[in-house]
Amino acid sequence: MESLVVPVLILLAVVAGVMLAMRALGKRKAAHPAATPQPAATSAELARAAAAKLSEDEHRRLYALIAQGQAMAAIKLYYEATGDGLRASRDAVGALAAHPQPYRSTEAAGPEPDEDDDEPQRFPYRYRAIASKGDVTREVSSNMLNDEIYGRIRTLARNGDREAAAMALTRHSDISMKQAREFIELLDD
Repeated sequence: MESLVVPVLILLAVVAGVMLAMRALGKRKAAHPAATPQPAATSAELARAAAAKLSEDEHRRLYALIAQGQAMAAIKLYYEATGDGLRASRDAVGALAAHPQPYRSTEAAGPEPDEDDDEPQRFPYRYRAIASKGDVTREVSSNMLNDEIYGRIRTLARNGDREAAAMALTRHSDISMKQAREFIELLDD
């Protein structure tokens, strides 16, 4: 009987240690809950704030990297441009990709544009949107497009509403509906 006392005491000590470790881990998880997805409004606000930290050249290069699917390079660019932390840079680039923002200079920051884009405005520059798949490449060039509008068109196409995306593209460019449908078909994200 004496020979069993020591192993039983060791077993009890191990069980008690495991229970204490589990309890401490449970308290730590309760103190630091897992990150929950941000509501869309917060993500859009984050995108606006993130875009405001970028120069015009940085903004253009960042969206070029996002459009090419180079998320890591985009995060690195944002990280180096703003000095924000790595996690904050990752979140900002994700928000900018989900909610495309046009470049706004800090001197000319005016009222927010309407979300309703029924009446396309003309910009002082021509915007080029390029889509390709395999050997087929299509380009749309218009002074009624910008990053924000093109981002909405891409979102419509990604969400499966290709007809609405094609209609929006024709409304903001001088191409036919047939050409717009061909362009939208190439937007394979």
